[in-house]
Amino acid sequence: MKTDSWLQLSEEVREARVERKPMVALESTIISHGMPFPQNLETARMLEEEVRKTGAVPATIAIMRGRVQVGLSPKDLELLATSRDVAKVSRRDMPLVMAKKQLGATTVAATMISAAMASIRVFATGGIGGVHRGGENSMDISADLTELSNSSVAVVCAGVKSILDMGRTLEYLETQGVPVLGYQTDVLPAFYTRESPHAIDARFENVQDLARTLFIKWSLGLEGGVLVANPVPESESMDAKVVNAAIEQALREAEEQGIKGKAITPFLLERVKQLTGGDSLKTNIALVRNNARLAGELAVALWSVDPLNRHPY
Repeated sequence: MKTDSWLQLSEEVREARVERKPMVALESTIISHGMPFPQNLETARMLEEEVRKTGAVPATIAIMRGRVQVGLSPKDLELLATSRDVAKVSRRDMPLVMAKKQLGATTVAATMISAAMASIRVFATGGIGGVHRGGENSMDISADLTELSNSSVAVVCAGVKSILDMGRTLEYLETQGVPVLGYQTDVLPAFYTRESPHAIDARFENVQDLARTLFIKWSLGLEGGVLVANPVPESESMDAKVVNAAIEQALREAEEQGIKGKAITPFLLERVKQLTGGDSLKTNIALVRNNARLAGELAVALWSVDPLNRHPY
């Protein structure tokens, strides 16, 4: 059975696919699990608008009515933003949630899978999951990392969430053969802040060179994703000491309360927001907006390299 039979495309996405317009995938966990209402709905709308400004077509993805919905209506966005029983969907959850016809918000991993199914090669998110601190003992490693080695999608992000072990995350990506490319940066950004001690594979000053690198990778038949690191704008970057202190406290509280698995990342992000007086949420919104803009520019540049999409990547 073709995967297309499990896709439900919005009219805008369907037309873009037929006309081979550049598109950008957007996740839905940031709506249902990443931010409070109404900031989540406002941010979802803003991200789609940022992509449109670049000349690309936005495709926010979710699981709805037993299918992968690629491109959401205003009512769909509002439903995800206000519903309390939205499933958080990664690779292993997709068939379960679809079979039960539950409402599901796609994580980075599930969004990558869905984007690849819909022939969308660029995806904008806030930050990816990774190896959790202490992961060498707990083996708590995000499915985002293994999906980056499977799905041929470029993921534009502000690096790895700083609640994670950034060094081990990079080591894992290297083992999986995933290139980590920086847009005007030599290091992996730490989500809320621009800097970290972790060097990445290459630095690019413009989207054209970055797009050509993606084109060559996939044209060679080298399947799998690429991580594009895009630092938060300098004016929105947080003080590293402040955010790191908040993260350490949130990690201690999570351990004391026995919070693990899927629940730990939402807990940590919410607690960091509380401990920073809401500053982390403002930075989160700023960085994901910045990523949507870059992703749109990258999608347009990739289209210009091969506007007829003749190559089998």
